[in-house]
Amino acid sequence: MRPKVQPRRRGLRIAVWSLVTALVMAAGLLGVVLWQNSYDMDEQRVTIRHGGHTLNGVLATPKDGRKRHGLVVNIHGDGPVNATHDDGYKPLWEANAKAGYATLSWDKPGVTGAPGNWLDQSMDDRADEAAAAVAWARARPDIDGDRIGLWGASQAGWVLPKVAAKTPVSFVIAVSPAINWLRQGRYNLLASLRADGASPARIKAEIAKSDATRRLLARHATFEEYVRAKGGDAGGMTADRWGFISRNYTADATQDLRFLRGVPVLLTLAGHDINVDTADTERTYRKVLNADGALAVKRYPDAAHSLLKQSIEQSDIKTTLTALFAPRALFADGFLDDQRQFLKNLGRDGNATP
Repeated sequence: MRPKVQPRRRGLRIAVWSLVTALVMAAGLLGVVLWQNSYDMDEQRVTIRHGGHTLNGVLATPKDGRKRHGLVVNIHGDGPVNATHDDGYKPLWEANAKAGYATLSWDKPGVTGAPGNWLDQSMDDRADEAAAAVAWARARPDIDGDRIGLWGASQAGWVLPKVAAKTPVSFVIAVSPAINWLRQGRYNLLASLRADGASPARIKAEIAKSDATRRLLARHATFEEYVRAKGGDAGGMTADRWGFISRNYTADATQDLRFLRGVPVLLTLAGHDINVDTADTERTYRKVLNADGALAVKRYPDAAHSLLKQSIEQSDIKTTLTALFAPRALFADGFLDDQRQFLKNLGRDGNATP
């Protein structure tokens, strides 16, 4: 008679093989994540001196063997953004590298241990900071000082032309930029309410609250006055944030855009942008910049404000999984390729090829 396999031994064998299978699968998934999050560029931490303090930055350079490269200088949007935007910028940097361009970005003041507080800044302060970064880059032997341009998203729309007024730039890539702070705020409010299916009564009430806040800003009210006007409930507003808004709520890029005349500009706009009125942005850019033919406009119907695919951005789970396993696929179809091609079409002198 054949001896029977003891149930305990059979169970142990199954458990062992299950563990081995799980480990193999985990190792495979980890390998995919590491591979997908490896980028064809070199990165180094750099320090830039500006206004008595330092900017903690990252310089990403192509692996093409060339000794000198053009440079894309990143200008962040709103919020406490670090140099890599929690690695979200890296697919963009790789696209730049494939076009032969390095990328420079830095932590906002007060972020990731950087000195200062970004909420203490005006748009002019941010432009001074970026101009200092451009000057630092021009002094480097590995950067072609005649091929330095700017990349900026959202709030950077008020910063980009101010930088161009302070120092020559060879090109600008403007991603979902706003034109007027107050108009943008009202557009965002109404678009968000419509997306929530708000009733007419709620819309009317929210507009009234917004108008009351505008009146407080117009008379330079303190944060304490703001809190009192809100019945003691700040609603998430902080003193620092109120100060930031008070310094910048009159921002309007219309007049400053003239400093970009003659500069190759790629304006990228999303089809599902509830933050910025893209029609207003495109209309203003075309009115100010179209005369010399240096403006190119790209629209991405499937994109949200961040130029991520709307279908992905709407789901935290999809965003996390895509960032892990296919980070380049986060962005709207064609966005990375269009940015790379725009840079490749720039001549050695920085002028765009039509």
